[in-house]
Amino acid sequence: MDLDAVTKQSVLHAKPDGLILQYGTAGFRTKAEHLDHVMFRMGLLAVLRSKQTKSTIGVMVTASHNPEEDNGVKLVDPLGEMLAASWEEHATCLANAEEQHLPRVLVDISEKAAVDLHQDAFVVIGRDTRPSSERLSQSVIDGVTVLGGQFYDYGLLTTPQLHYMVFCRNSNGQYGKATVEGYYQKLSSAFVELTKQAFCRGDDHRTLKVDCANGIGALKLAEMKHYFSPGLSVQLFNDGTKGKLNHLCGADFVKSHQKPPQGIEMRANERCCSFDGDADRIVYYYHDADGQFHLIDGDKIATLISSFLKELLLEIGDGLSLGVVQTAYANGSSTRYLEEVMKVPVYCTKTGVKHLHHKAQEFDIGVYFEANGHGTVLLSKAAETKIKQLAKESEDEKRKAAKMLENIIDLFNQTIGDAISDMLVIEAILALKGLTVQQWDALYTDLPNRQLKVKVADRQVISTTDAERQVVKPPGLQEAINDLVKKYRLSRAFVRPSGTEDIVRVYAEADSQENTDSLAYEVSLAVFQLAGGIGERPQRGF
Repeated sequence: MDLDAVTKQSVLHAKPDGLILQYGTAGFRTKAEHLDHVMFRMGLLAVLRSKQTKSTIGVMVTASHNPEEDNGVKLVDPLGEMLAASWEEHATCLANAEEQHLPRVLVDISEKAAVDLHQDAFVVIGRDTRPSSERLSQSVIDGVTVLGGQFYDYGLLTTPQLHYMVFCRNSNGQYGKATVEGYYQKLSSAFVELTKQAFCRGDDHRTLKVDCANGIGALKLAEMKHYFSPGLSVQLFNDGTKGKLNHLCGADFVKSHQKPPQGIEMRANERCCSFDGDADRIVYYYHDADGQFHLIDGDKIATLISSFLKELLLEIGDGLSLGVVQTAYANGSSTRYLEEVMKVPVYCTKTGVKHLHHKAQEFDIGVYFEANGHGTVLLSKAAETKIKQLAKESEDEKRKAAKMLENIIDLFNQTIGDAISDMLVIEAILALKGLTVQQWDALYTDLPNRQLKVKVADRQVISTTDAERQVVKPPGLQEAINDLVKKYRLSRAFVRPSGTEDIVRVYAEADSQENTDSLAYEVSLAVFQLAGGIGERPQRGF
């Protein structure tokens, strides 16, 4: 490790004084002008991680659903998963080191992680369409090359595509071909095979309008469109030719504001969906005949997919386990429908994709989606082997179900939530089941819910357990919440501290919006009184 060369190169990517950043689930994110040194240093870290794992590591330059002026970076581990937690700490330490301490920190990481510095390193890089991304990608490359690492720059990719590339390279091509073309072929061939029967019936409901958030999803979906069978027509909106990334459009905007994005024309009962800026989230929606807007979020996506998988598993009858993983933010109606109607086991984890992903790996087939539309389906190696065997050897009906299940699994990007692959799975299931978007929406009715924030002097006064659904401290707060919840039908509420600022997040749901709002207000007031609230007291009517 040539530390002198690192020091000289680092001066060209100097760290701004006083800037402290934290590597989280989404990596680093902040204003693009503050990220040059971080990108260079993540190039360095990717080389060390590659040497330690003896694998290809990915670096993605993106800030997902953040405004266009922001940017960010995250590392992708060998199986296409998020960076290991211990290396998140290394990333934070390296990004925040002062210039004179950088060589020492690199040595410390190498020693703590037992990195073989003589091992070769290979890093793959992708970026989104932000104006700052190309320049910042070059800073990553500078970091990789100064430590002697080899690299391949894929250029413009969705975040899920980079995860796919990393997994393909580290599975020696078993998962797929590590090219954009390979990605398109893998997904489209599974989709075409799966939907052949449905589209032969002459289904005329297969036009989909897609809001691409003026992001990378537009470029990639435009390239991929000609791979789809004639049965699916995809119309792209907010395709980046005008308008800013994520501005008044995209999955996060639609979910947060509960209304359609600008730049898309919606007629009654037309199926529409929105990606986010790096195409790892998706939500669906439509206007009914009365002009009412209906959002179909990650909870209903998980319900559609897991219900279909359950039907196929019953047909196969081979004892494979299926589990759905949610967070406390999942609507109570979705949990009840899955458990009581579909008889699918549901598990709750702490908020954050890494917790959902980890829990989903415990099942033969694990389904997870956050309400924001980020999610996927994971398959154990043993289940994959069994399904492929059944698809070849079983009797007619069983073989047909196994083959369908095999194609569904092939359609999912099993490394991370992927808006493109999720969209194709949803379209395939709707076609095969002959469901309209209204029929899908009518599987269950969401309970009204409300989310509020309470400012506190110190968020650490609150600690939680039971996947953040129960408060452990301060004393008396959980008892107060329990008493308030008892006042309303079909109600529940929980509070959890923010991970980044001194606020407490409050979630409430009940049988009516009026009762939900009252419960949310009363719980917020209890937090303010018992957990050191500051500033203005919570008010009714917010």
